[in-house]
Amino acid sequence: MKLLVVEDEIQLADALSEILKRNMYSVDTAYDGISGLDNALTGVYDCILLDIMLPGMDGMEVLRRLRSEKVSTPVLLLTARSEVDDKINGLDCGADDYLTKPFVTGELLARVRALTRRKGEIIDENRVEFNGLELHKNTCSISYGGSDVKLSLKEYQIMELLIANPHQILPKERIIEKIWGYESDIEYNNIEVYISFLRKKISVISAPVQIKTARGIGYSLE
Repeated sequence: MKLLVVEDEIQLADALSEILKRNMYSVDTAYDGISGLDNALTGVYDCILLDIMLPGMDGMEVLRRLRSEKVSTPVLLLTARSEVDDKINGLDCGADDYLTKPFVTGELLARVRALTRRKGEIIDENRVEFNGLELHKNTCSISYGGSDVKLSLKEYQIMELLIANPHQILPKERIIEKIWGYESDIEYNNIEVYISFLRKKISVISAPVQIKTARGIGYSLE
């Protein structure tokens, strides 16, 4: 899953990004409200972690503009403010949840998980399933019928994206935006290599799942 962190405290933003990456998320970071809004308007993110006090444009205004543009991406507000009125204002502006600094990493991750529930059947917080194939977050692996195989980080992220959108053709452009970022210069053949690796690993564990190619468009999980 792809997250956007919009936070002007660079050390905090980078620390959050590292924590999220260690938990198998793909993360982009913006350090001011204007660039945060530009990124968020692309619609490629599964969740946005948004600070309220930002240079250029505050978080509340970023949130108002996102919702006025019909961007429905879940937003978790991060702020040092703890007053009830601030929380109410944030939620009324369109935030989905609110976390006051300083916060515990475990609570942050739990709130992100709650805002990014996947379409596959969730077995527990670390596993998601599609047609018997299980994707394991804590071991970065897939399994079926007692057999399992490790995945690389990019393989995991692509598999997670496919399971979150079963039976849907995902264009190669969308896969690049979600996994590498919309400014990435990665070429299509890189995706083809990872898809090939995933197909081989699915075959190794004999899972009744296929990654099908829509020629010239993208891939779907069937």
